[in-house]
Amino acid sequence: MRIARFNAGGSEGWGFVCGEQVCPVKDGTELMDVLGDREALAALFDAAGPEHSLSDVQLLAPVADPPQFLGIGLNYRLHAAETGAAIPESPICFPFFNSSIINPGDAICLPPFTDKVDWEVELAVVIGKEACCVSEEDAVDYIAGYTIVNDVSARDIQVSEGQWSRAKSFDTFKPMGPWIVTADELGAAGDLDVKLWVNGEIKQDGETSDLIFNVPQLVSHMSQHLTLGVGAVISTGTPSGVGMARKPPEYLRAGDEVTLEVEGIGRLTNPVEAAGC
Repeated sequence: MRIARFNAGGSEGWGFVCGEQVCPVKDGTELMDVLGDREALAALFDAAGPEHSLSDVQLLAPVADPPQFLGIGLNYRLHAAETGAAIPESPICFPFFNSSIINPGDAICLPPFTDKVDWEVELAVVIGKEACCVSEEDAVDYIAGYTIVNDVSARDIQVSEGQWSRAKSFDTFKPMGPWIVTADELGAAGDLDVKLWVNGEIKQDGETSDLIFNVPQLVSHMSQHLTLGVGAVISTGTPSGVGMARKPPEYLRAGDEVTLEVEGIGRLTNPVEAAGC
């Protein structure tokens, strides 16, 4: 099932996307509260009915304030190769700031202090129940589902500071959406196409089979070091084709439009504007 946060007529709500219709949760339950309870979700789904056309609502980032929002660096073999980096021996993890999250369709705003803002399409894992010291074998049981994140990055700042969180967490740098697709549909997400276009031209075209550390490994690894809360988001890394690795390098400019697609989830599109938007 597809779980969405949306705004309809100025009122925000939770619901399910069924074809081209949005079916709100009838009793007002915030689906984040039952994200890991598949029986409760199924009951709410059965009780929901179509109320809005998908084209008439504004989709919102499905997880607006995750208890942890984590990125994984250099996690595709071909991406590590294009950057000249060695294959990591363990996951490279860093936090994003929640203030950087924006909705589908919102503008990515380019700060005036950098002209090297890059794109990164990423499959993101959403945790459905508290996860501590989880085994790889049990990891999928702790996953509510998956969404898409654009790991927008200011490359000059990322390189100059030697740590990645700030350069990837400026306001508007984390588009997320369009919804959560539950894990019963995608399992461990081990062989999904992952693509990104800028102005209709494909820039990234990878597969999650190229992940160095797969989804169960990432969930297990992170849960050994911190307790992942309900709604925690792990953005699993990006395939090859980023702007900084191109010859010559390419970066986002005002007026661009970026579209991301992960097989089985859907598409996330955002325009690009100069700061001040």
